[in-house]
Amino acid sequence: MRELTYLEAVREAMSQEMRQNEDVFILGEDIGVYGGAFGVTRGMIEEFGPERIRNTPISEAAISGTAVGAALTGMRPILELQFSDFMTIAMDNMVNQAAKIRYMYGGKGKVPMVLRTPAGSGTGAAAQHSQSLEAWMAHVPGLKVVQPSTAYDAKGLLKAAIDEDNPVIFYEHKLCYKTKSDVPEELYSIPLGQADIKRQGSDVTIVATAIMVHKSLEAATELEKEGISVEVIDPRTLVPLDTETIIKSVKKTSRLVVVHEAVKRGGFGGEIASVIAESEAFDYLDAPIKRLGGKAVPIPYNPELEKSAIPGVEDIIMAVKETLNRQ
Repeated sequence: MRELTYLEAVREAMSQEMRQNEDVFILGEDIGVYGGAFGVTRGMIEEFGPERIRNTPISEAAISGTAVGAALTGMRPILELQFSDFMTIAMDNMVNQAAKIRYMYGGKGKVPMVLRTPAGSGTGAAAQHSQSLEAWMAHVPGLKVVQPSTAYDAKGLLKAAIDEDNPVIFYEHKLCYKTKSDVPEELYSIPLGQADIKRQGSDVTIVATAIMVHKSLEAATELEKEGISVEVIDPRTLVPLDTETIIKSVKKTSRLVVVHEAVKRGGFGGEIASVIAESEAFDYLDAPIKRLGGKAVPIPYNPELEKSAIPGVEDIIMAVKETLNRQ
């Protein structure tokens, strides 16, 4: 099997889907000749033309509104926002329209659209272009929220998202774009709501999302040198959430550390902790649940301050040791 970068896997999923389904098209700012803010759609306009790779004005409200309307009339639009922070400008269309229409009309209308957007910090893009707002989106009934961490997952989950008859928010972490993994050439689908155990372990469970999956795996490798066995679970989708896999793992290890880049306060880690607290796995816990998240500050521009604002590998190692009462 060949290796692809995360970025290449996303592009390949869209291209393959567009070749077999004429209802799929992409719209967004500078996605044509320029190829998008991070180059994900580079080269696609040459194959599919400007009708299906549609450059838009600089208005996230207009782009999202167009996508909602197109989806309602039978198309399957893929909307690209240059940065996930700009979701704030598209909130009315996504939260009050896309998320509500199918429910309000008793299933007679559907909104099969995907909103793809780069999220997270690590690129020096500062406070207005580096946020992780996925918990906000997961709070809204009617929206599905996907957060792949690997190229393999990105391709399969994007296929599932495009086929979904409900609006999907598809977060692509900027630092994941260059990561590589084995990716099949054929188009395949990974069901939404199916977590993946990235590493088997027996002493403690880490549930991590996006780039924190990679940091958690690095931490697990270091902890293994000290005889600590860490299981790393990637939910892959926040909505729907695979609670069964998480509960089963915590019952096995009796300890849980939750890691995400988003600000800890109000972050999705609290939802995962609540799942365990309200399940039979709670009685299996041998230590309090540990949550790691970003500091409650806007993401700084300075690279050292930016790095210190979110959990790092050493923070994860320390959290695991604290749950094991080992320093």
